Amino acid sequence: MRTYRTFRAEDPVKIKQALLGWSKSFDHVVWLDSNNHTDPYSTFEACLAIGKHNTFQGLDELKKFTDISPDWLFGYFSYDLKNEFEDLVSENHDELGFPNLYFYQPLKLIFLKGDDLHFLYLEEVSHEIDLDFKTLYSNELAVGFETMAETPIKIKMRIHKDAYFEKAYKFLEHIHRGDIYEANFCQEFFAEEVSIDPWDTHTKLNAISEPPFSAFMRLDDRYLMCASPERYLKKMGTKVISQPIKGTAKRGQTPQEDEKLAENLAKDEKERAENIMIADLVRNDLSKSAKKGSVTVAELCKVYTYKQVHQMISTIVSEVDEDKSPLDLIAETFPMGSMTGAPKVSAMKIIEELEETKRGLYSGAVGYFGPNGDFDFNVVIRSILYNAQTKYISYSVGSAITSRSIPENEYQECLLKAKAMRSVLEKS
Repeated sequence: MRTYRTFRAEDPVKIKQALLGWSKSFDHVVWLDSNNHTDPYSTFEACLAIGKHNTFQGLDELKKFTDISPDWLFGYFSYDLKNEFEDLVSENHDELGFPNLYFYQPLKLIFLKGDDLHFLYLEEVSHEIDLDFKTLYSNELAVGFETMAETPIKIKMRIHKDAYFEKAYKFLEHIHRGDIYEANFCQEFFAEEVSIDPWDTHTKLNAISEPPFSAFMRLDDRYLMCASPERYLKKMGTKVISQPIKGTAKRGQTPQEDEKLAENLAKDEKERAENIMIADLVRNDLSKSAKKGSVTVAELCKVYTYKQVHQMISTIVSEVDEDKSPLDLIAETFPMGSMTGAPKVSAMKIIEELEETKRGLYSGAVGYFGPNGDFDFNVVIRSILYNAQTKYISYSVGSAITSRSIPENEYQECLLKAKAMRSVLEKS
């Protein structure tokens, strides 16, 4: 059982800073921030889940808890969980060591909705609500972050340019042979023997693009700093929503140039083809459990503008039965089609052959399950992963390879997507 209390948030911007700063004293943290983006499917501006009551690292125990003792759960599904849903394997190199999935039942849960702070605490800590609220306001102006890196961080590439081109052409060979229509080809950038302040790093990364699905996560010594613009899957009652992204363009230096770049993206035949293929894949995924005739494309290839890039996004929705299991919905649609390709299983097999590292949490999903069966998960992209114990930092980027792809252009798209993470780390 949880105790519910609501307080007025006099300054939502400052209280968000205070909430994230306050989380530094907890070893289990998930912070979700919408950065003032709203759409028809928005639920809250920000959310902080801290402290752990129960933890789950297996699908069976997670499903049992959601079926028998429903409560709020926060955590992630790594990309490699695909191996439990399909006849697939992941044997590539992995330096980060994140479990395939990890969820926890938070002791303390705080939502920012409009100008109100909603405290949802388990009974054993409910007596701390008033004190915690006062603590947040007493510290809000004093929140600061410490940069730990004393020497410049040297970023290394797991796949160098010539090797990238060689692999990209192998993807094209598979496409021309008819094995796949499209595949998302990702590469890792990494640094070794470095220490960072994850909170500081996340704050800087988030400020660059202020995306709608920003997330910060700490699970003991493992951290995620995520500036994702993409929603994987959300369930609201009987409605299910997925919003794949395919198509990226840089921002312009002037309003006229910026508008032209957005227009060019909207008309780009290759980018539209990528997006439509993935939208169709998501339609197929949702149709596995949707009520007959309920899968619809609410938006197709719509260009949205963010601080750093323009993105082409489609929105697909469906209706499911009231008793549909949330975890079954995940199993039927995971991982996000925009991070795999079409056909999905064939693309994932080829991805495993040609990529150099396990994706792990990258291109997986972070979010929450609610006690009523609703959930919301992002796609883990534009993200930095950090193992503080081994002092290993990683970020990965990818682009879609299609029959019209030019490897040099795909390579440059990867560098554009990597720009924010690289700049944050190099300035740490």
